[in-house]
Amino acid sequence: MRFFVAYNRRPGDGVLKEASQVQNDLDLLLKLQVVDYDLGELERSKDYLPDMMENLNREISEAKQKLQDTVQRLEEVRLSRKNTELEIKTREAELQKYQQQMMSIKTNREYDALVAEIDHIKEVIRQRESELLDAMEQVEQLEKDVAVYREKDTQVTENNQRQLKILQEKMDSIGDKVADKQTARTRLIAEISHPALTVYERVRRGRGGRAVVTVKKRACGSCFKSLTPKKIQEIKRCDRVLTCDYCGSLLYWDEKESE
Repeated sequence: MRFFVAYNRRPGDGVLKEASQVQNDLDLLLKLQVVDYDLGELERSKDYLPDMMENLNREISEAKQKLQDTVQRLEEVRLSRKNTELEIKTREAELQKYQQQMMSIKTNREYDALVAEIDHIKEVIRQRESELLDAMEQVEQLEKDVAVYREKDTQVTENNQRQLKILQEKMDSIGDKVADKQTARTRLIAEISHPALTVYERVRRGRGGRAVVTVKKRACGSCFKSLTPKKIQEIKRCDRVLTCDYCGSLLYWDEKESE
């Protein structure tokens, strides 16, 4: 595969020499573009990696909080059930005492008062028994919920801590990776001719992304605007740097993709 980029012609240089220079610069620019992309990703990772770690830690905290809240609620309902059971026993003892007193009642007034008290205790017992049944059902459901949330807490903690370890390793290695990429960039820049590098840097700063694109089906590979026949011929001649009139991308010719 051969690539051609429009390049400034220097007096006395032959076409083959220009094409060779263009090819060499283009190969280096493509490598430089990859390095710059990697550097950009590394810089962006400084922002999104901490966010990802924060989200993972939040998921762990939420899972633990949900389990803790459910366990606490279970303990509260169990305590309430126990207190209700004790109250029922107390009321049943009172009921038994009043029923025994019925044997010694001498007046209708005492009888009516005792009957009223017995009816009241029976009603209280009935209400507490209903509350006890509800509490027992709640305990049964909460015990199931605790088992589910405990398993989820274990899974979330293990999975997220494993991911956190990986992300932390990435965070710790960013500095070294950036340094390696910067070294590679410096080495590439030293090998690229000044005119080609100048155009590349200008376009990259202006676009904030990919600067070097191939001509695809006689259109810009970035914005896909069709190029005029004259523009196509100028690109093929490789006598000067050419950029897309619409988006400013630096254009190069790939015989397999451009036609």
